[in-house]
Amino acid sequence: MTSDAQRATVAALLTERERFLAFVAKRVGREDAEDVLQAALARAVAHAEDVRDDERVVAWFYRILRNAVADHWRTRASARRGEAALRAEPWPDSVAPEDAAALCRCFEPLVETLPPEQARILRRVDLEEARPVDVAAEDGITPNLAIVRLHRARRTLRARLLASCRACAEHGCLDCSCQGQEPRRI
Repeated sequence: MTSDAQRATVAALLTERERFLAFVAKRVGREDAEDVLQAALARAVAHAEDVRDDERVVAWFYRILRNAVADHWRTRASARRGEAALRAEPWPDSVAPEDAAALCRCFEPLVETLPPEQARILRRVDLEEARPVDVAAEDGITPNLAIVRLHRARRTLRARLLASCRACAEHGCLDCSCQGQEPRRI
């Protein structure tokens, strides 16, 4: 339910919307300005009861806008640091073809038993050697979420391998004793 104070605040702010948008666009760019302004407006409506002087609504909102702009850049900087850390993380080199032939392949059917988003990231990163940050961009998720999905997929696959293959999975599947056997579905 909206109060009279909220209605008055919203009305006062909407009359100055274009000025607010220009203020924000100058600081964050046109492409992000609308999102930052909308977040600030939502914050202002939620705190409209705090406005004590109706003549100071615009000045009060500019303070909220400055904070929203600072939040925007802080969030961006944090995301950039996370992406840079992922890019800097060393990824193992490819497995040599002669070593790949010796590895147990009983994990492949088990990958299909994982949740679809986990199976996809596991295939892309571990089998196709894509970087998690690239898979995150393809899937429209954050790099941190991609890393979490990859970790969960590996953990789940490891548990299913141990349940299916037992001894060879514990010792790295280099001397697989389940060759030719169909892994049990877990």
